[in-house]
Amino acid sequence: MGRASLALLCIAVQPSSGRAAPVDAPLPDHSLYQQGEEMPGGTASHQNALSRDSFSHPVTTLTLAQRLDFRLGDALFRKLWVAAPSSTTASDGLGPLFNARFCQSCHVRDGRGHPPVANEQPTALFLRLSIPPARPQQQQMYSGHLASVPDPVYGSQLQNFSVQNVPAEGKVRIQHEEITVTMTGNEQGVLLKPVYHIDALGYGPMHPQLRLSPRVAPPMLGLGLLEAIPAEQILAREDPEDSNNDGISGRAQWVWSSAEQRLMLGRFGWKAGNATLADQNNSALANDIGIGNPLFPSAYGDCTVAQQACLTAHNGNTPAQENLEAASTMTDLLLFYARHLGVPARQDARDEEVLAGKQQFHQAGCAQCHTPTYTTSTDTTPALAQQTIWPYSDLLLHDMGPGLADEHQEYRAAGHEWRTAPLWGLGHTRRINPKAGYLHDGRARTVLEAILWHGGEAEAARNHVAQRMTPTQRQQLLTFLESL
Repeated sequence: MGRASLALLCIAVQPSSGRAAPVDAPLPDHSLYQQGEEMPGGTASHQNALSRDSFSHPVTTLTLAQRLDFRLGDALFRKLWVAAPSSTTASDGLGPLFNARFCQSCHVRDGRGHPPVANEQPTALFLRLSIPPARPQQQQMYSGHLASVPDPVYGSQLQNFSVQNVPAEGKVRIQHEEITVTMTGNEQGVLLKPVYHIDALGYGPMHPQLRLSPRVAPPMLGLGLLEAIPAEQILAREDPEDSNNDGISGRAQWVWSSAEQRLMLGRFGWKAGNATLADQNNSALANDIGIGNPLFPSAYGDCTVAQQACLTAHNGNTPAQENLEAASTMTDLLLFYARHLGVPARQDARDEEVLAGKQQFHQAGCAQCHTPTYTTSTDTTPALAQQTIWPYSDLLLHDMGPGLADEHQEYRAAGHEWRTAPLWGLGHTRRINPKAGYLHDGRARTVLEAILWHGGEAEAARNHVAQRMTPTQRQQLLTFLESL
C-alpha cells in the first residue's frame, strides 16, 4: 500500500464582491437560530422517531389517497426483478447485464450506497465508462445532447452481474493508497485514495483510452423538493467566469431530458446528468437493472452490438406491460414515491454547539457552494409547493480539484467537476446504512475526511478547516453538519 503526505497550506477565503466576504472581515452572525431551520423540508418535513427508516417516510403534506400510491411505489422500489421468462411476467426482464436486482439494494433504505466490503462485488457502487470524444461529439456534449461516448464493447457502464448463459462484463477490484493530512492542534487524518481495476473481462479488451468514473448511489430524501426549486433561483448563483473574483465559479449543467423532450437544467446525479426525476428513475431502471421502460424501451439495457449473448437472451416484454418490461403505470408509481420521500426534521437545530458550528460553516466559506435555503415553486404538485427548504446545495457544477477528479466527461461536466451535494440528512447517514461512506464514490469514512478531500474551488474552505480552525472549532463544525 502506497503512502504519501499531503501538505495543506493556510489559504484564506479570497475577497469577494458577491457571494462571500473575506474570512477576516466581519460576517453576519450565523450563530443565531433562523426561523424554520428545524424543518429542512418545510412543512412537508416528517417528525417520525429517528430510526434506520428515517429516509423512507413520505412528506407530511400528502392526502390519504396519495399515501396509498406512495406505499405502492415503495413496494415497487423494493421489487426483486428476475430473469425472463418466468411465471411472474410483471417482475421479469432482469438484465441480461445488470448491477443490482432491485432499487433498494443500491439506495439502502433510501440512503446512500457503499463501496464493496472485502472481496464482495459491489451492488451499490458502479463504474461509468467512456472514451475521449471526437470534436463533433465534444460539441454535442457541451450543448447537452450527448452524455458521453461509451466504450464500443462495454457501453456506458460496467455491469458486473448477468443472467444465466450471459457472461458478466467484468469484476471490480479496489485498492487504496493512504494520504496523511496534518491539521492544527497536532491532529492528523488518513485519507484512503481508491484505485479501481476491472478483472475477468467477459467480452475481450476494453478501449485503450478507457475512462472510469466510480459512483455510489446517492440518498433519496427530498428529491421532489429539489425538483421543485425554480430554475431561476439556481441560475442566479451561476458564475462560470468568476466575475466577482471570489474563487467560486459554479456553472449550470444542461442536459437533454428524455421525459420532457427538451434541453433542461441538470439537477440529479453526481454530475447533474439528469434534469428530472423521471429521467433519473428510468435511466437507472434501464442501466442498473436492465429493465426496459417508457423512456428507455430497450429490453437489453446497456448491451452493445459486440455482446450478442446479451442481445439474444430472453426479455420480459409482455402486452400486459405495454410491450415493455416496466409499464408506465409502474414507473409512474415509482416516480410518485421518489418525488415524495420526506426530509426528517432536525432535532437540535437550536443547540448552542450546533449554532456555533453553523457560524464556523459560514466563516470557512462552505455556504458559497452549499447554499442553505430556497423556496419551492407554485408550479408543482401541491404537496411540495411554496415550501421553504434547507438542502445546503447550489446544484451547480464546481471544480473540486485533482484529488477527486477522474477523466470521465458527462455532458459539459469535466472530470474534475461535480455537482454540489445536498447536505440535508447528512447526520443520519450511518444510521440508515452503517456501511455508507461519503463523496461520489464513498471513499471518505467520516464527514471530516470528506471535507479534507475538497480541492479546486473548495480548497480555501478546506484549508480554513484544517489550518485555521482550532480543534474545538472543527468539532463545532462537525457537530453542525451532523445535525443536518
